[in-house]
Amino acid sequence: MSDIAIRVEHLAKRYSIGAGVEPYRTLRETLGQLARAPFGRGRARSAAAHIWALDDVSMEIKKGEVVGIIGGNGAGKSTLLKILSRITTPTRGRARISGRVGSLLEVGTGFHPELTGRENIFLNGAILGMARREIARKFDAIVAFAEVARFIDTAVKYYSSGMYVRLAFAVAAHLEPEILIVDEVLSVGDAKFQQKCLGKMDDVARTGRTVLFVSHNMAAVQRLATSALLLEGGCLAGTGPVRPMVARYLGGHAHARYQAGRRTGRPQILEAQLVDAFGQPVAKPLNTETFGFRIRFALPQSRSGIRLGIGVLTGDGTVVFTSGSDDVAIEVPADAREYEARVMVPGDTLLAGDYHLAVCLWDAGETLDLQEPALSFALEYGPSVLYASGDNRKGFVNVRCGWTLEPALSLVGLP
Repeated sequence: MSDIAIRVEHLAKRYSIGAGVEPYRTLRETLGQLARAPFGRGRARSAAAHIWALDDVSMEIKKGEVVGIIGGNGAGKSTLLKILSRITTPTRGRARISGRVGSLLEVGTGFHPELTGRENIFLNGAILGMARREIARKFDAIVAFAEVARFIDTAVKYYSSGMYVRLAFAVAAHLEPEILIVDEVLSVGDAKFQQKCLGKMDDVARTGRTVLFVSHNMAAVQRLATSALLLEGGCLAGTGPVRPMVARYLGGHAHARYQAGRRTGRPQILEAQLVDAFGQPVAKPLNTETFGFRIRFALPQSRSGIRLGIGVLTGDGTVVFTSGSDDVAIEVPADAREYEARVMVPGDTLLAGDYHLAVCLWDAGETLDLQEPALSFALEYGPSVLYASGDNRKGFVNVRCGWTLEPALSLVGLP
């Protein structure tokens, strides 16, 4: 019996962009066009441009593996999961899947909006090939996990995005598929529920089932995944142990400044830059000096409850520390406009080394914008006796510990 859960061979997916939509024609217009067709064969037709979302991807995933799929925006991560979930078909190549698949992709897929939460649970179970009795046995656990008991007999079209995702994840994880596929939809929902989902995915993996998940949260990838798959521009750039793949991904996106390519019309991080103690751009600060980050973001519509946060990561994606507006009781105004924040790091906090900055905008219900990494930077040791030994210092932070040293008291009776 093969231990391969998923085998992908030369998978490719092409989409057409800029193609005009064919207008609706009456029967008379259609017949008239057919009659004129012989006389119009030589006319040029406007050709649509094409984009390869995936191009010649081949890989094998063993049963029981937990695979984190990483890559920048437009790398092909979601397209790959849609093909493996049988939501879309490849342009060429094939994927062989051994086992029942449960998937949670973008909000809006998997549930019928006119059906209630209860009806959708049974519908999804039936699609997975489960008997009604088997679904009923897990029903209470699904509802309890999703925390939607009061609304379980309400049509899901009336659910908030957070309620929808909670129920969708609970269904996907509790109906015991052999393969669980989860996209970055866990950015919807509060931090407590996100941790709950990560814990459930951990539990699923420990039962020997296969898990594939896309995430821009490198800490989550390193916590859960046994291996990682890196996509770049629709191609498979690498696969292997998690830390080297995360380091390769973060290093490949290293840049000294972040600037958004276009406005999305949603709360958005527009710019992030490394600055010195006076707010001026700096290329390579000394670790003995105060430095920080200037972050500009936009709220296109008035919205309360927004939070801003940063995370500083090492070269391989290990989180060194995080800091948020909540930590210092700074309230982000609700008015629709652009804002600028400065987050300053005191001197003698970090040791010399290469680091990445992640920046996040969120509210109680969802992650609104996450840039990881937003920028990359290097610290050099400043002139201080603390760092005279240079490479002998281990770790990432300088902790000012309290030390005492004195002669030990002699104990009577001991030699």
